[in-house]
Amino acid sequence: MPTQSKPQSADTSAKSRSTLVCNCQKTMDIDGAALGHDLGRTEAIPVHTELCRSQLGAFKSAVHRSDEITVACTQEAALFEEVANQERGENSQLTFVNIRENAGWCSTKKAAHPKIAALLAEAALPTTPVHTTTLKSDGVCLIYGSGQTALEAAVKLSKRLHVTLLLTDAEGIVPPSTANFAIAKGRVRSVTGRLGAYNIEVDGYAPALPSSRAKLAFDLPKNGAKSRADLIVDLSGKTALFPPGARRDGYLRASPTDPAAIAETLFNASDLVGEFEKPLYIDFNAGICAHTRSGKPGCHKCLDVCPTGAIAPAGDHVVIDATICAGCGTCAAVCPTGAASYNYPVRIDLIARLNILISTYLKAGGSRPIILAYDETHGRPLIDALAHERDGLPSNVLPFALHSISSLGHDAIAATLTMGADHILLLGSPSHRDEHPAIASELALLDAILEGLGYTPNGAALIVTSDPDELDSHLKTLSRRNVITPTAFASISTKRDLARTVMGKLHTAAPKPQDWIALPKQSPYGRIAIKTDGCTLCLACVGACPANALADNPERPELSFTEAACVQCGICVATCPEQVITLEPGYNFTTAALSPVVMKAEEPFHCISCAKPFGTKSTINRVIEKLQGRHAMFKSPEQIDLIKMCDNCRVIALSEQGNDPMKLGSRPMVRTTADYLADAKTDTTSPKSPKTSDDFLS
Repeated sequence: MPTQSKPQSADTSAKSRSTLVCNCQKTMDIDGAALGHDLGRTEAIPVHTELCRSQLGAFKSAVHRSDEITVACTQEAALFEEVANQERGENSQLTFVNIRENAGWCSTKKAAHPKIAALLAEAALPTTPVHTTTLKSDGVCLIYGSGQTALEAAVKLSKRLHVTLLLTDAEGIVPPSTANFAIAKGRVRSVTGRLGAYNIEVDGYAPALPSSRAKLAFDLPKNGAKSRADLIVDLSGKTALFPPGARRDGYLRASPTDPAAIAETLFNASDLVGEFEKPLYIDFNAGICAHTRSGKPGCHKCLDVCPTGAIAPAGDHVVIDATICAGCGTCAAVCPTGAASYNYPVRIDLIARLNILISTYLKAGGSRPIILAYDETHGRPLIDALAHERDGLPSNVLPFALHSISSLGHDAIAATLTMGADHILLLGSPSHRDEHPAIASELALLDAILEGLGYTPNGAALIVTSDPDELDSHLKTLSRRNVITPTAFASISTKRDLARTVMGKLHTAAPKPQDWIALPKQSPYGRIAIKTDGCTLCLACVGACPANALADNPERPELSFTEAACVQCGICVATCPEQVITLEPGYNFTTAALSPVVMKAEEPFHCISCAKPFGTKSTINRVIEKLQGRHAMFKSPEQIDLIKMCDNCRVIALSEQGNDPMKLGSRPMVRTTADYLADAKTDTTSPKSPKTSDDFLS
């Protein structure tokens, strides 16, 4: 990947650009005139011989003349940046691209021209800056190990960091005469967190006694002791505290029997103090995540493939902890909806880079382009070894650097083949094997699609090696494939739209075009089958579908399905109360997949009172069949008629039947003393006699 002194802006139309090319003391064969033509210039591109030495003045002139400069050299990048800052401050935007090890240093120097032109064209593309988050470390370090090896490591790091030594075994340790750091014994039960915020729980925790003499003695142990640290150096030789340990920022691990690895680990740990900008590798849209709905399980692919534990369930969707994410991109590659999308680079930039790389190579006279995608940290040494010690990369192999090859999904890989690539190879590291199953599943999906259309399979392959000779042998033995006519297309930001466009182009040029092909289980494309006899049109599946592939009709009882939107998450299957839905993974290349298809429709049942349509005839009849004569509340014809009414008419009918439990009698009039006296005056049923005291006492 071209390296930049600072992020480029997406808008570079108003800026001037210079391209500086050097043949590195004539060790490469570069044609400046042909290069200028193939890059769309009106004049030849000057080819320097010692741009970093005797011809450094040409670079200084370009710094004052241009806002953006592409330098076809990475070896002397530090020198060029220093000179640019001296000449113009930080106003120059420099991009460096390696045309030497990647192209010019090979056995067929003249055949390298198309590749050199392609690499320069790719380097000139503007890129979208990635957003970052800040991690802060105060240098609080836990060293976890055993014996004298761990103690010596703690002594060295204590000069730079705030160290605590946790020993799994204290045998053979001579107690230090000066206590520059805390020493304890115990075993780590669990660790959570990230650089700057690790939470550690220890069993058998026992601090060392200051009175230790011949050997370390410890206080009484206790379980469940808790502590915090900014970083962890694991020299225990045991199972890694994180799966995998090397992919968690601030967690450094080395074998206790490898002095060189320990020295490198301690050196790296000593630098982990201060504030660090970490890219936000993944952009996540929870609104289209198909994890669950209403407690019904759906897609869990990202949870299955994440090697760092950065993804966790959170109700109907998942959450991604950006401070833990290592940027492997496997979640974005396997996500069926595109809820997780990769930002490093963004999809539009990725497709644009591949497009310009392949199209420029073919325009410059190249043939059978092979894309070699690689992680910069792993692939760069292998490519350099081929250039320095062997014949270099074959002239038709175009190196394509990425932060992680795991971020390439089947959509981007298929797009590469559509652009005219003969093969696309993914160079994997043996140390990252935990990420390879996700890559393999994406390649298997693509192969199923290619075979279904009559193409030769294995156009894309994963090569896992750290041996330059093995890589060289593989590159030189690739067989020719039936490549489609190269087609370019505009970059598309959404994953499924990109896949739909690419699949359409593959279908158009297919040796054996099929309108629909079956795909393996767990594929993100397909349709559903419904046993219509058992479907009651309850529409529970419509409310549960996270991709809006299922829909109802507000005018009538109807269930429709849009195949292109279905992600095969299975939530509809889990939600259906009648269990009449099944998944059928496959791909529909026709335009019919884009339009809703009615899966089941029925005549609505009309209210017997107001004729308003509600429910379906089959549903109402089924309810009547189950309740009539079998339930105490539905024995008489009048009670059965309630089922045949809409909600409003049902309430009215209940109130008119006279047995409404909510109905009350008329409210009695309030009686006062005057009313009672008036009643006494009008009571003439018996003669009145004067009251005596005896009357009141009786």
